[in-house]
Amino acid sequence: MKYYIIAGEASGDLHGSNLMKGIYAQDPEAQIRFWGGDLMSMVWTGVQNHATPLAAGGGAHSSGMGEVVLDSSPHHTKQDGGLVRHYKEGAVMGFVEVLAKARKLLGNVDYCKKDILVWNPDVVILIDYPGFNFKIAEFAHKAGFKVFYYIAPKVWASREGRIKKLKAYVDKLFIVFPFEKEYFDAKGIEYIYKGNPLVDAVDNSKAMNETRDEFLTRNNLQDKPVIAMLAGSRKGEISTMMPVLTEFAAKMKKLPEYTDYQFIVAGAPSRNIKDYEQWLTEENKDYVKILFGETQSIIRHAEAAVVNSGTASLETVLFNTPQIVGYITNPITYWIAKKIVKIRYISLGNLIVDRLAFKEYIQDDCNADALVTEVRKLIEDKEYRQQMLDNYADIRNELGGSGASAAVAEAMIKEL
Repeated sequence: MKYYIIAGEASGDLHGSNLMKGIYAQDPEAQIRFWGGDLMSMVWTGVQNHATPLAAGGGAHSSGMGEVVLDSSPHHTKQDGGLVRHYKEGAVMGFVEVLAKARKLLGNVDYCKKDILVWNPDVVILIDYPGFNFKIAEFAHKAGFKVFYYIAPKVWASREGRIKKLKAYVDKLFIVFPFEKEYFDAKGIEYIYKGNPLVDAVDNSKAMNETRDEFLTRNNLQDKPVIAMLAGSRKGEISTMMPVLTEFAAKMKKLPEYTDYQFIVAGAPSRNIKDYEQWLTEENKDYVKILFGETQSIIRHAEAAVVNSGTASLETVLFNTPQIVGYITNPITYWIAKKIVKIRYISLGNLIVDRLAFKEYIQDDCNADALVTEVRKLIEDKEYRQQMLDNYADIRNELGGSGASAAVAEAMIKEL
């Protein structure tokens, strides 16, 4: 069968890659065409390297990473799978930020619609990314394609009116958080719940199965304690968080107890060193390092982490690393969000147990002094640290066991 998958950001790329593995396991002849990132491309390329190469035709040809480079009007053959466009071309979050890129985003939507019509898949699978994917859901449904939505849009957090679109345009909803079951039951929306795929992604990761010495040696790091700093995956998030994170690191480094610490920034997979280098100075270059492709290992081997919310905060829970969540966005975006967002917490882990399992600092509260105070407490107050780890155990228990991605893939194929 033919699967058209759309993932619009780093977390979607992670979950999409694991879903693709599950689909290929259940359907070895699957043809998959997708919008995503490097992880999904690696899965697709790996399958092609162990099978008959897919023919390229019309306006498409395969690059080294399996990316399909397209003309402005799609006219490829039935065999053309692989990456259509990388999520970094369109990943954006926030009302003001979306407006600034509206023309490009709408162009991507238009191209995606044409591409689906030409390729004619058996199913269109949408992964989160609601601003884009709701438009595609409506189009694909009206065009007669089966539509699955994997990792439900967070209608329980804001803009609940979008439920009407879920009911009208989505054939089957696949949810990943236990608290969503009660919500969608109350709204009369059928769903399939097989657990959370992040459990598998963490438990089977390189980071979970390596030693600290292996991590340090691979990255030429000194044998000193690590504090992880995750500024987010979008350029706007990086530009607002990096000044705070580097100031935090400088203040920590001046404390006698922390002179030996190193502060490691996890470079986002869709970004490069140019997105960070303006915050690397002569003063901090000896203790602030940026590593790419090592996010999970940085989290796993850190004494504590400062995390820019999102999926990374839940990964940090699963790696059992004490954390603080910090988030800063455009002031206008924040003002609008306060008016329409109706959840108590911004972090998935806190939402899962419906309590403050770890601290969240938002906007003006997310400053270097506040981060220093909380990180010191996480490291120095053993009872406080253990309380957070006990909260983590509750979160993991709520998420369920392993095998979610494979189970979802199997359920999707049964629905076709």
